[in-house]
Amino acid sequence: MKNYPPQFKADAVALYQSRPDATIRSVAADLGINPETLRNWVRTAGASRPRGRRAEVPTEPPTLLEAENAALRRKVRELEEEREILRKAAKYFAGETRW
Repeated sequence: MKNYPPQFKADAVALYQSRPDATIRSVAADLGINPETLRNWVRTAGASRPRGRRAEVPTEPPTLLEAENAALRRKVRELEEEREILRKAAKYFAGETRW
């Protein structure tokens, strides 16, 4: 069994909480840990957030600033995913060119 430092656990739970659209499985994959491990940390921390998209019903339409922030967050996530894919591809091709 692998032991993780308390700060890593706290950061992992905070990351999960800060990404409302992300699942435990996706955050765990980003961190390279088992999803059940992260699920246990979230439970232990008592962290909760509304389940599913239906639970987040805005009472009023988002302001222009909130809409822009949401669009920018989506773009950042997209760019982070692209960067990760490119990093993995570069690592793969760098290993392939060695003789």
